[in-house]
Order: sequence, then C-alpha cells, then structure tokens
Amino acid sequence: MRGGAAFAALLALAGCSSARNPGGLAAPRNHLAEFDRGATGGDDQLQGGVNAYLWRGAIDTLSFMPLASADAVGGVILTDWYQPPATNGERFKIVAYVLDRRLRSDALRISVFRQVKQDGEWVDTPVATNTVSDITTRILSRARQLRADNGDRD
Repeated sequence: MRGGAAFAALLALAGCSSARNPGGLAAPRNHLAEFDRGATGGDDQLQGGVNAYLWRGAIDTLSFMPLASADAVGGVILTDWYQPPATNGERFKIVAYVLDRRLRSDALRISVFRQVKQDGEWVDTPVATNTVSDITTRILSRARQLRADNGDRD
C-alpha cells in the first residue's frame, strides 16, 4: 500500500497550511471555488440543504486537487485525477458528498479512487485502509474550524 502512504503524506503536507492563521488563508486556486458563495457568513446551510461548513471544509481540504465539478445545491464535489508530484505512475480521484444540514460526521461520505500505471494502462487498485478516514477527519476539522471562526453560529 505504498501509494496510500504517499497520498496520505501528500494530504498531510497540503493540510499544513490550514494550521496558519485562518484569516490569512489564501483562497483555493481552483476556478470552481469562485462559484461557492453560499458558504460564507453566518449561514450554515446552502440553498440545497447541505451544511455550509462541511461544504467549505471539503472544498478547502481538496483544493490541492483539480476539481472536475462542485455542486453546492446537491452537495457533491468531484475531483479530477491527481498525480502526486512525488510519485510516478499513480493517480487519485475523490468524490465527496455532503448529505445533511447538520455538522456531523455521518453527514459526509468520501470515496477515493486510485489507479496505477501498468504496461501503459491505468489499472484500478485499492487505496490504503486509513485514506478515507484521514480525509474525512481533515474535512471535519476544517469545517469545525470554520464554524468556530464564525462565532460557533449554526
């Protein structure tokens, strides 16, 4: 499960920036993030009925990967394939679902897909067992931080 460890290390490195002053965080560099305006201010719900803190936490956490689509109304974030710079012949894709209006761990479902290149073809392979839980934990932590920064308003 070398690939899962490499991805977890990359995710940890990408998450290091969130330990800084939240007011000084740079906006994600993804062009789709500019459409996410419902997750600001004291409103903890987007129009579609998903928790805005979970939504923004997922966008922030996954912003190091290219986003293929982000539907704030439906609560679905789909990344494009991402190849970590430190690995060759390995790529990942993530789908995040925000399922509820409440900021709860069961309101978030993450699916991680991994492929490795074998004989010039991409082949599906399993991810490390802790990859999904690590990503989920990072998103939940970011969502809680966003809520705390907003005065714990729900």
